[in-house]
Amino acid sequence: MSNIPFFKYQGAGNDFILIDNRGLEYSNLTEKQVNFLCNRRFGVGADGLMLLQNHTAYDFEMHYYNADGRLGSMCGNGGRCIVAFAKAIGIINRETNFLAVDGAHYAKISEAGNWVDLQMIDVQDIQQDEEAFVLNTGSPHYVLEVSNLEALDVFAEGKRIRNNNTYKEKGINVNFIEDKGDHFFIRTFERGVEDETYACGTGVTAVALAKAKQAKTTGHFSKAIKVLGGDMRVEYNYDGQTFTEIFLCGPAELVFSGSIEI
Repeated sequence: MSNIPFFKYQGAGNDFILIDNRGLEYSNLTEKQVNFLCNRRFGVGADGLMLLQNHTAYDFEMHYYNADGRLGSMCGNGGRCIVAFAKAIGIINRETNFLAVDGAHYAKISEAGNWVDLQMIDVQDIQQDEEAFVLNTGSPHYVLEVSNLEALDVFAEGKRIRNNNTYKEKGINVNFIEDKGDHFFIRTFERGVEDETYACGTGVTAVALAKAKQAKTTGHFSKAIKVLGGDMRVEYNYDGQTFTEIFLCGPAELVFSGSIEI
């Protein structure tokens, strides 16, 4: 048994366990242990867990685990929360460059430390699957526009798409979108969590880019997004071929801290 100090953060309701692993004490957490820590009945409870580690070329390195205990792909809201955590423990001030599984990321954070703008990877390849768009914004996403999203059974529909013959093997995050005119309303079924989450950062990003490609609008844009956990924003440049200078913007706040034995 070991006692692990942790910090619980949330970004628009997407919640994470943050562990300072600069001393590499917690590098050997097992899949079962991570799953226990993320369990909402028996552990801390979270959509995912992150280890913050030292890196010689960057301010820090982010290791992200899904709630099922497995190493995950890039998590946008997790990336924003780990930036807030890095500021809180004194590693960074107002800007940072850190390394994640999909490469290097730049981010800037408010003076208060509770709002983070995170630069995402450039995106060029957006495919279609019948009426849906499929793209990778650090994690793979399926984007489908619907009506009356408030009433949709996101768990059932998302699970069905995520486990269909096309996506079952590797999994995909399923985003349902309703265009409200001045903003997009988005609900997401996340692989690895295998449930609907209150927000999904790479999903919010994927929706904004897919809709821009559909509209064939070029230039610099800032799109307001509403998710179950609050309000976010996606900024990007689009030249008709490639999306660049993509920023995922939103809250990142400490919920509580403590320690737990495993």
